[in-house]
Amino acid sequence: MTISVLLASLALTGCSAPEAGSTPSSASATSAPSASSAAAPSKSSGPYGDFPTAAAACAKISEQAAGATLLPLSAAQGKTAELEEAKAELARTAEMVPDSIKADFATLSQTAVAGVLDQTVFSSGKLQDAMAPVQRWLAANCN
Repeated sequence: MTISVLLASLALTGCSAPEAGSTPSSASATSAPSASSAAAPSKSSGPYGDFPTAAAACAKISEQAAGATLLPLSAAQGKTAELEEAKAELARTAEMVPDSIKADFATLSQTAVAGVLDQTVFSSGKLQDAMAPVQRWLAANCN
């Protein structure tokens, strides 16, 4: 049930690009690299990271954040190949997001992956807590 609520709240954030000339808000000035991005330096230099446009960033970040909540479903259904591809795509997105949410998205990714093996990540609210900063970024930058 909480997954449905979470997905509904993501859908309400919207994914349209901000007006021309506007800049994204910055939740934090520093970020810690995720384990997957530690090997390669961050290329995210623009306001929308490695994405070419605000719309592309908003769409992919929203899609991947929502998809993170579905990882346990793939695991429960025994869809190992789909699960591994979803985890890889989540890691790729974490490397591409803007620096302002890089650490937050990495935390969301790591929390969602941990939830594959530990269902209490979802029932305890840990996933919702990890999702909150990403949702705030989406609300501030993708309205």
